Amino acid sequence: MADILEEIIAYKRIEVEQMKSELSEREIHRRVAPLLNFSVASMATALTTSDTGIIAEFKRRSPSKGWIKEDGRADEIPLSYQQHGAAALSILTDSHYFGGSDAFIVTARQTGVKIPVLYKNFIIDEYQLFQARLCGASAVLLIAANLTMQECGSLLHTAHELGMEVLLEMHDELELEYAELQPDLCGINNRHLGTFVTDVQTSFRLAERLRDVCGCNTTTYRTGPVLVSESGISNPQTVRELRQAGFRGFLIGETFMRTSAPGKALNDFIREL
Repeated sequence: MADILEEIIAYKRIEVEQMKSELSEREIHRRVAPLLNFSVASMATALTTSDTGIIAEFKRRSPSKGWIKEDGRADEIPLSYQQHGAAALSILTDSHYFGGSDAFIVTARQTGVKIPVLYKNFIIDEYQLFQARLCGASAVLLIAANLTMQECGSLLHTAHELGMEVLLEMHDELELEYAELQPDLCGINNRHLGTFVTDVQTSFRLAERLRDVCGCNTTTYRTGPVLVSESGISNPQTVRELRQAGFRGFLIGETFMRTSAPGKALNDFIREL
């Protein structure tokens, strides 16, 4: 597959400008302003205090695999994840490539989801951070591969001003320097966003170096960003081994979403864990 990330980012730039023409920056700022009087749940705290650290993902589609669960309902699955023990949720909001929507987070909140929700999209513009806060997200994903260090630092600062945490995602050794920005959570994506090849060994390979950059205390997990392993996790033993390597969060989507009952699949996974 060609480098799909470049294609996604090019499309995202066009998409964001279209969104601004439909809802101006001034108007979205006005709508978000009253929300800043209320805090949102901390994803970092939820993961470090959880027995499992599982971030269950609501993901309906993938550019590389097509539809995973085309009929997946945002008014059912996220709440079911919460009821079956998820420490936090990740909800895809990119529409064109992942079949997602900001409305899915709104719907999840309306059905009773209280745990932290990660706004998962390809964020390249401050405008998207306001979208995340408006729909009810607790944290946002920033991807090192599509941002300069300066852009990432600026977006991280704005996200914090809006009361949200940041999960900063990296994939290789060259991107680890982004961890110096001290995000709330540092993620290692085991799936290469250019080729979509997945290898969970990526997390193990980068774990020690990432802890050094972050200044994480692997005994108490109370200093530095919370470490999160993303993608390619399909069995509890992998989670156990990742914990030993210093990770406290484990983002799992397709393993659950490909089943007939994702919430029950999560419950069964936690029982094994």
